Amino acid sequence: MPVFGLAAIWSGGASPEGAAAVLERLGQTLPATQALHLMLARHEDSAALELKVEVPGYPRAAVERLADDIQRSGGTFIELWRLPKAERDALRARTLSGGTSYLGDERAGAAKALLQHLEALKERQSRVLPPAPEPVAPPASPPQRRGRRFAVKLELEFRTELDFVREHALNISNGGLFVRTAHRPPPDSIVTVDVRLPDGQRLQGEAVVAHVVDEPYSGGVGLTFLNDDPSFSRTLDDYLASLAGGTRT
Repeated sequence: MPVFGLAAIWSGGASPEGAAAVLERLGQTLPATQALHLMLARHEDSAALELKVEVPGYPRAAVERLADDIQRSGGTFIELWRLPKAERDALRARTLSGGTSYLGDERAGAAKALLQHLEALKERQSRVLPPAPEPVAPPASPPQRRGRRFAVKLELEFRTELDFVREHALNISNGGLFVRTAHRPPPDSIVTVDVRLPDGQRLQGEAVVAHVVDEPYSGGVGLTFLNDDPSFSRTLDDYLASLAGGTRT
């Protein structure tokens, strides 16, 4: 089952009650979730939450509702799976690590811990800073960039629940690839990919259809890798370093 990484970050200016309500309502916001794992990290000036959501396909509408709830509470929402691995790892190390783990049915406990931490931050700030004359708009989500993209012609196979297709990838980055194909699964659907690299190694794992280009001859699908496995990432990074003419350290 595919696992999608999501995150939320709240500073002391956020609404403690609104942030806690986000966690309490997760069962209604993400109803199609097969499994949910939470990691709550509490810092001196913020709180950060990582959600690992296990679902058969990417629940775009539900995630957009979740993003709206987080932003209304004064938080920043991030789709971790869309970030290049280096950025995702850096964010986890800087902001999301060292937290307390909760299962999906323990979200009430996570909500209580988040509420208490944000209330403490707000009280601390009120003793140091004068009250703001106007509400501050929630911070915008950081840009979710893909890495450098290289033109290639790689043999690959991808599977959906109903079809098996052999094609060629025309470009690749550390986030995903573009496949020219007449077989175009809908956006947010999940495919299993098997990419054959020139040195004989293979990239095997799951990907989500990020976008579809409906052109008769040049169309295809853009796929975003979902695999967080270190071996997968190392193989991909080494291949991209060879394309860039450098050696990865």
